[in-house]
Order: sequence, then structure tokens, then C-alpha cells
Amino acid sequence: MHPASAPSPSPRPDTEAVNLRPLTEADRARVHEILSAPEVAQWWGDPDEETDGLLAKDEQAYAIEHNGHTVGVIQSWQELDHRYRHAGIDLAVHPDHYGLGLGAQAIRTLAQRLFDQGHHRITIDPAAANVRAIHVYEKLGFRRVGILRDYEQGADGTWHDGLLMDLLKGELK
Repeated sequence: MHPASAPSPSPRPDTEAVNLRPLTEADRARVHEILSAPEVAQWWGDPDEETDGLLAKDEQAYAIEHNGHTVGVIQSWQELDHRYRHAGIDLAVHPDHYGLGLGAQAIRTLAQRLFDQGHHRITIDPAAANVRAIHVYEKLGFRRVGILRDYEQGADGTWHDGLLMDLLKGELK
């Protein structure tokens, strides 16, 4: 514990809040750049198709901004049937910004918005081999629900497992 007379440390640049704003067509080049990074593309797939999908606005898609720069993208979708009402989240952060907690901040922000809109559960479904993402999601309170066998097809044509994770209202860390 710091003595009462010690000045409080100033926030580190990497812990400043992120801002989420709706994606627009003006974001196309940056979104494509993010999704084209090999570390991202291995999990997201074809950058052209994924960029088009994010900008089509079928789901809610947002730029993740930090210090005035777009560092990633995050999207959500909703199941609105009252018996099954819940939401899902997916995100990608450019590798130049890995390890700064920006993706976690973006998930916290969007998850809280979704809970505030009346959802009681949020799902996320990373590739089962995406250890980095799974670690972050678990730190935020997501729990492993089960393996989705042969869930998505990779660029090489082979099928890969996914991991279904969920987070209930009140569990967000």
C-alpha cells in the first residue's frame, strides 16, 4: 500500500480506455489490414470476405479505438426469441497491440452494453486451438461450455474444432 502522501501513479498508456464506435465504409482499408495480419487471419479466414461481412452491418460491428487509432474490431449479434435471448461477441485486435489488454477492455465494454440491453448470457466461440484468446476470455469470466467438433473449415480445407464459452450476467470480471 502506498503512503497517503505519495502521489498516485499516472495511468500507463496501455491501460487507457478504449472507445467503440460503429464501423463505416471509411474503415474498410484498416479493417482489411487488421484481418490480413497472419496472426488474425489464421482464426478469421479470408480478409476480403470477413471485411465485407463486418461492413455489411448484419450484426453490430465496431472499431476498437485506442489513443485515436483503430487497433481492432469487435462485433455482436443477438438472439431475440424471448425463450433463448442471448448475445454473442467476436473480436480481432491487430498483433501490434497484443498484450495491452485492449481486446479485454473492448469485450468488457460491449458485454456490459449487451447486459444493460437485457441479455442474461453472452457467448463467444474461439477456435479450440486459439489458446491466447481463450486465456483472455477466461480472465474476463467466460466459462468453457463445450467443444464444437469440426466447427469451421480452415483455408487448407480441413475442419477445426471450436470452443463454446459463455458468460452470465454478474460474472463479468
